[in-house]
Amino acid sequence: MALLRPLAGAALTSALLVGAATPADAASVTAPAAPIAVPAVAAAPASGALSPAGTTARPANGRILYAGISGGQGTLKIKNGTSKDAVVTLVRGRSKAISVYVRARSRAVVDDVRDGTYRIYFTTGYRFSISRGRFTSGASYQRFDDRLRYTTTSSTSTIWTLTLNPVRGGNASTSGVNPNDFPV
Repeated sequence: MALLRPLAGAALTSALLVGAATPADAASVTAPAAPIAVPAVAAAPASGALSPAGTTARPANGRILYAGISGGQGTLKIKNGTSKDAVVTLVRGRSKAISVYVRARSRAVVDDVRDGTYRIYFTTGYRFSISRGRFTSGASYQRFDDRLRYTTTSSTSTIWTLTLNPVRGGNASTSGVNPNDFPV
């Protein structure tokens, strides 16, 4: 279990980071999923809302929006307890690795995170535009101050859990990000 510094003061949004190495063959570890190809235009959303660009506004929960670096055995579990949808983006070095859509009050899992150290960005908002890669209403942009490290051995893989809403006793802090600096 990785230990992170306690949350100091009130952050814009606090969160909980939990990381653990678990046996690769344990029942709680799922096999990595195959990378998902993202079509240029998504299927119609349940809400039927359209973005200004005419593409669907609300992808399915857990939809991988970008998979530039995948194929590993690490797992990222995301809990979005907020009233807004979110996009969580992992960045390794200067390269965007993975982006996943997490609907409000939902959970999502990414099962194929490659070994490495990642900075985690997330944006929340309403009316997501696939063509712009951004929310078109009520958007906020943040990143976790700590990085996540994934390491896989022959018998273990890393599992991290991110909670996007404030958590009493949470052990991770976040910082606001200029929308122009957010990885899209």
